[in-house]
Amino acid sequence: MTQMTVLEILNRTKAFFEKKGVPDARLDAEYIISHGLGMKNRMDLYLNFEKPLTPAELDTLRPLVARRGNREPLQHIIGDTSFRGFIIKCDPRALIPRPETESLVDMAKDRLEGTANPFIVEIGTGTGAIAIACAKEIEGAKVLATDISEEALALARENAQANGLGDAAKVTSASSATLQFAQGDLLDAVTVDAKIDCLIANLPYIPDSEKGKLQPEVDKFDPALALYGGTDGLTLVRKLLQQTEGRLSSGAAILLEIGSEQAEILKSEATNYPWLEFAGIHRDYCDNIRFVSYKAK
Repeated sequence: MTQMTVLEILNRTKAFFEKKGVPDARLDAEYIISHGLGMKNRMDLYLNFEKPLTPAELDTLRPLVARRGNREPLQHIIGDTSFRGFIIKCDPRALIPRPETESLVDMAKDRLEGTANPFIVEIGTGTGAIAIACAKEIEGAKVLATDISEEALALARENAQANGLGDAAKVTSASSATLQFAQGDLLDAVTVDAKIDCLIANLPYIPDSEKGKLQPEVDKFDPALALYGGTDGLTLVRKLLQQTEGRLSSGAAILLEIGSEQAEILKSEATNYPWLEFAGIHRDYCDNIRFVSYKAK
């Protein structure tokens, strides 16, 4: 019996994914097959197109392909994703960090330039990706990452350890930054008296009316707790902003990821928080409106 080659199984997998409505069918097929075959990266596929696959290799690939055909996220199947070059473990305990969200770290770095040993708080840390990047990239940062979900915090701690961090542990570099975690609802989890120099949050902002209407990867596999933010999606965002009175240092930045249609709403409501100045609406790498910022008076 003629054995199927890598190229043949790649083409079959791509066709199967297309029938199942998988976005980026070819790319996902490449990632899953290279992962299942133990290759270092998907580019190795192109060097092995003519390689025949053994029955054992096909047995390894079949359940992985079936999972993606069921629209399970690619990152759950492979087990991780890259966020600013840091490997972040992904599973159903928290949202998968999106590349667009990386902009929040750049915004934090820009606003904290010249601030010695800044106290950074991330609310709703999920996998811990943003907090880890801040601790790794911002010199001397004291980072506190919180989440209401103990399961998410457990995942974040695993990612911190895997990236050379941990509760009250120093970053493995000359930066002397630290990263700690706390469980609780929004700023209620922050029990230290220190004023916050930068508050970052990617809170649930999808309106409740969107339940059941999202892509299967999100609707079936992401935790609902991390997705939905009330009638217009802004319930938790407003609650967090209200809690910031008296908690921020002078000139401190608040950086929030939101839905593109929510930015103007938040700008119009800025007078509800007289201790804050609405600082701007910002776009991501794809030129989509994705963030708003505030500055403490």
